[in-house]
Amino acid sequence: MADAPFLNFIGGEWVAAASGDTFESRNPADTTDVIGSFPSSTADDVARAVEAAKEAFKTWRLVPAPKRGEILKRVGDLMTERKSEIARAMTREMGKPFFETKGDVQEAIDTAYYAMTMGRQLFGHTVPSEMNNKFNMTVRRPIGVCGLITAWNFPVAVPTWKMFPAILSGNTVVFKPSEDAPHSGALLVQVLEDAGVPAGVVNLVQGAGETGQAIVDHEDVAAISFTGSSETGAGIASSAAKRHARVSLEMGGKNPAIVMEDADLDLAMEGMIWGAYGTTGQRCTATSRLIVHEDVHDELVERVKAKASELRLGYGNDDDTDMGPLINQKALDKVTSYMDVAREDGATIAMGGERATGDGLDDGFFFQPTLFTGVTRDMRVAREEIFGPVLSVIKVTSFDEAIEVANDVAYGLSSAVYTSDIARAFRALRDIDAGITYINGPTIGAEAHMSFGGVKATGNGHREGGWEVYDFYTETKTCYIDFSGGLQRAQIDNYDD
Repeated sequence: MADAPFLNFIGGEWVAAASGDTFESRNPADTTDVIGSFPSSTADDVARAVEAAKEAFKTWRLVPAPKRGEILKRVGDLMTERKSEIARAMTREMGKPFFETKGDVQEAIDTAYYAMTMGRQLFGHTVPSEMNNKFNMTVRRPIGVCGLITAWNFPVAVPTWKMFPAILSGNTVVFKPSEDAPHSGALLVQVLEDAGVPAGVVNLVQGAGETGQAIVDHEDVAAISFTGSSETGAGIASSAAKRHARVSLEMGGKNPAIVMEDADLDLAMEGMIWGAYGTTGQRCTATSRLIVHEDVHDELVERVKAKASELRLGYGNDDDTDMGPLINQKALDKVTSYMDVAREDGATIAMGGERATGDGLDDGFFFQPTLFTGVTRDMRVAREEIFGPVLSVIKVTSFDEAIEVANDVAYGLSSAVYTSDIARAFRALRDIDAGITYINGPTIGAEAHMSFGGVKATGNGHREGGWEVYDFYTETKTCYIDFSGGLQRAQIDNYDD
């Protein structure tokens, strides 16, 4: 791939934006470190990418699915070889520590290998006919051009959740990574080119909101998969509905972790630290609400404070870093503003609450691990997605109250319950309004072969990952073969009175 300034990838060629305009990507841990300039794409660039994808679809859809899977295996092999290289670049660009970005790449590798196996498992159904000498079956067909719009916080894993199932199913894609992680998106596409994905099957257009909107509005984009905020997702759904495009939305979260009085508090504490402060709290699955029984409230709060105070902030490519920066100034301003919101609501800032400075942090968007106590379920900090290293603690008196509080938000992505009571565990699996529930584990995401997604303002019913995502990227076609040699009329009363 070309040296900086970086380029779009359209129809198998690395090209500049038609306008020639660019934007910069900088290291959020050190804003003096410029990663490079990237194309600021417009509707013209999107149109060119869609046309390339349309043309490639004509032949790619005819490649046998197992053969498409073999290409994705090569993608996984190349990503395995380049894991550290890609992870270091990701850390430089979006901030989370190297041990986290390696996991991000590994998830993409797992997704590639899983997609390879699905090349032999795009099952339809054969069912008996109600008529003699007639055969009934369903088959799966690709949809066409798919528009993929992704977030910056998992800049390789999340695009692969969308891209690999899409192309394995025989579709072609136009991919727009977040403007906060353009280099990571380019490195992913470079792997696909090197693995032998044919020209036009995967197209990359860099840019911001205008670029994404052009993808959403293009009449030849048959399906759109989006990861980002609930507000943006609602706008995408509205726009796409006007032209009947298929849409999958993966949006915000306000994830609860319930800790009951019979829980292993050491295990719960470790889960809160990873769930709330991993990725600097910038995950849609981050633990943002700790709903804890009053009998163990004080002890668990002290354990979390003690452990969180030991977290080392810094550049994620340094070996001793536990927590990196927020992604940009806008994110820093938002998290900072919620400190005033907490005070106005009547919550106590029990730990943190300020921008982190000194010790090499001054040129980055660092924020202290923060803990709010005295939070009630009606406070804004208990209901709104902050998307930073902030954990709100809500005290409850019973398991029933804990479930009620957990469900009392607009979101429903991930959830966790810490308990040694098997009955409580199964009630939680049944009663929590969320796409994911963990028992005695933090509110993290799904494994590559498991479905990922949420309910309410978190999603619109589709799932990423696992077998279910292939339902989104394929159409079911119902097929009948009548070998009776005569007219047989279905849906007509063929029964004698």
